Amino acid sequence: MKKTLLTIAIVFIAFISSCATDDFEEIVGVCPVVSSTNPADDATAVPLNQIITVNFNEEMNPETIDESSVIITAEGAPVSGTISYSGTTATFTPTDVLLANTIYSGRIRTLVKDVDGNALQTDYVWTFKTDVAPIVTFTDPFNDATAVPLNKVISATFNVPMNLMTLNATTFTVRQGAITILGTISPNSAGTMFTFTPVVPLAGNTLYTVTITTGAQNTLGTALASNHIWNFRTLIPVISPVNTFNGLGFGVFGGNAGITNQGLFTVVNGSMGTTAVASTVTGFTDGTNGDTYIVTPLNNGLVTNGIFADAPAPGSASKAATALAGLNAARALYLSISPAQMPGGIAAASELGGLTLAPGIYTAGSSLAITSGDLTLDAQGDPNAKWYFQAPSTLTVGSTVPRSVKFLNGVGNPNNVYWYVGTAAVINYAGGGIMTGNIIANSGVTLSSPANSTNASVTILNGRAISLVASVTMVNTVINVPN
Repeated sequence: MKKTLLTIAIVFIAFISSCATDDFEEIVGVCPVVSSTNPADDATAVPLNQIITVNFNEEMNPETIDESSVIITAEGAPVSGTISYSGTTATFTPTDVLLANTIYSGRIRTLVKDVDGNALQTDYVWTFKTDVAPIVTFTDPFNDATAVPLNKVISATFNVPMNLMTLNATTFTVRQGAITILGTISPNSAGTMFTFTPVVPLAGNTLYTVTITTGAQNTLGTALASNHIWNFRTLIPVISPVNTFNGLGFGVFGGNAGITNQGLFTVVNGSMGTTAVASTVTGFTDGTNGDTYIVTPLNNGLVTNGIFADAPAPGSASKAATALAGLNAARALYLSISPAQMPGGIAAASELGGLTLAPGIYTAGSSLAITSGDLTLDAQGDPNAKWYFQAPSTLTVGSTVPRSVKFLNGVGNPNNVYWYVGTAAVINYAGGGIMTGNIIANSGVTLSSPANSTNASVTILNGRAISLVASVTMVNTVINVPN
C-alpha cells in the first residue's frame, strides 16, 4: 500500500513539473494553452475596427490577464487598449482604430496562469495584417475640369465596394465656396461608384469643390486614409438676349422693389430683373457668371439667363437700363390686356377651380380664385389658342391644398395665357402645384410661403411672374419661361 501511494505521488509531481519546464508536452486539462485567436495567425485584410480576442483551452486566472501579459504591437510599436477577461476568452479593445495596411503582432506571455496556478509554457505569438485603405480611382468631372455642363451628375469611383451607409450628405459634399449644394447620392449595384445629382442645375462659370471625407468606409469598415478633394468649373452659358419688346423678356420682374427667394430648390429658367438696386435681390445666384445676390446656406436659387439690377455690384447701370426697358414694355402690355383696353370679356365666376375653359377673354367682377379644384384649359385642338384672364383685384391659386392650371391633353402654349391682376397674385401659398401662364400683377407676386423653405416639393410656374410696382417673393419655386 505504501509503495502504491509513493508511485501516485511521483506521477503527480511529474505532472506539476511538466507545466514549468521548457520542453513541455501538452497534457490537456492540466496546462493552459492558446486554442485560437481572432484575428487568426497570418490573417490579412483585417478591419481597422477589429477587437482582438484570445481563447484558452481552460478557465484562466483573470488577475494574470493584463497589459503585462497581453501585448499588441504595430510593427514594433506598442498599441494602447483595454483588456478584459470572461469565461475562457481574453479581449483586447484598441483605444484607436487600427492603422491600415499594417502588420500587427500579438504576444501572450507565460505570465498568464489558469485558476490552479499553472502557467503558459511558452509565449504565444501571432501576426496579422490590416486592410488596405480604399481609394478614389476616378472622378467625373476630373480634377480642375472646365466647361462642365450645368446639368452635370458628379460621380466618384472606388477601388473596392464601399459601405453604402457611409456615403452620405456628410461624407460626400459639393460646395460653391461656403455654400453646400443639395443633391441626392446613389450607388451602383457593385457599391464601387457613387453619383451626386444636384437638386438644381449648377451655376455657370462657377468653381465647385467636391469632398469625400475619411468617414467613407469600405465594407470591412476601413476608411479612406485622407479626404479626397477635387475641383471643377462650369461652362460659361450662351445667354439669350432679353427681348423687351413685348414686355415678356424677363421670367421674373420685381418692379422697383426687388425679388426675394427662400430655399435651395428655386430655379428660374430664364432671366430676372428689377429697376431697384442689387441689394433688393436676395437669395439668388446668376447662372451666367456665378455672381451671388445675398445668398445664405439655406437660401440660394439659380437664375440661368442672368440677373439685371441697378448698381452697386453685382448690379450696374447697364443692367438697370435693360431692366427699365423691360418694365416699360411690361407696363404697356399690362395696359393692353386690361378690361379698359380689351373689353367684352366673358363674365367669369370668381372661382375657376374645377372648370374647363375654351380660349377667350374672361373678366371677373373683382378677384379670381382657383382654390376648389384645378383649372383646365381646352385649346380645342389649336396649339396657338390664347386665354386672357382679367382680375381687377387679386388672383389666388390654391389654399391649404395646391392647385394647378393645365392644358387639356397637353395642347397649348403657356406663352399664350395671360393673367391681368389689378393688385397682387398669390400662387400656391401651401407649396406645390403647377401654374400656367404669364402673371402680370400691379402690386406683387408671391409663389409659395416661407413655411415651405425646407420643403423639396416645389411650386412650378410654366410662364412668368411680373410685378410692376412691388416685389416678387418665391419659396422653392421652379419657373420655366416659355418661348
